[in-house]
Amino acid sequence: MKETSNGLFHHPGLRRFLVRMRAPIVIVGMVLLAQFVRSDWLLPGFVVSMLGEFIQLWCFASLDKNSTLTARGPYTMVRNPMYLGRFFILLGFLMLLASWWVLLAYTVLYWLYMDARVQREEAHLRPIFGAAYAEYCTTVRRFLPCWPATGQAVGYWSWQLFRKNNAGFNLAATLAAWAAVATWAIWGSPLLVG
Repeated sequence: MKETSNGLFHHPGLRRFLVRMRAPIVIVGMVLLAQFVRSDWLLPGFVVSMLGEFIQLWCFASLDKNSTLTARGPYTMVRNPMYLGRFFILLGFLMLLASWWVLLAYTVLYWLYMDARVQREEAHLRPIFGAAYAEYCTTVRRFLPCWPATGQAVGYWSWQLFRKNNAGFNLAATLAAWAAVATWAIWGSPLLVG
């Protein structure tokens, strides 16, 4: 299964398509799933999603992409915190369906996607940062956060990097999606379960 998923997630044509079409795919998915949204899951889903959004924003405020080896902020605890943040953002939305099998399927698919994506990213970063990146990889875990080594800049936050990485747009898009879902769940469909 892992070889098949790696081939699928590494396929350049599929990757290009998904990057170009991610906004329409999300919108269509939200419209199709809206009738199944459970309003009693709005608050827990929102909290989980905002936890993920905070992780993403912290990443954006710490990451100087391909310019410096980012070993500060959330990157002191895990090498790929942005993917962890995205996992929780989407998990919060999927919690609105109140279906454990959907959450389990999402978790497995996201793990396979993230593993393939990180393999490509690490192959890209190794030649850029060389020995420093190799050392970083030996001290910071790939996926599961750990307590950072003493002296690490855990509390790092740069407003300049926050703006450069378009973090405000990311936050606005996530909040707009939640506003749309909440509006639908509270005042929308007579088919609403909740």
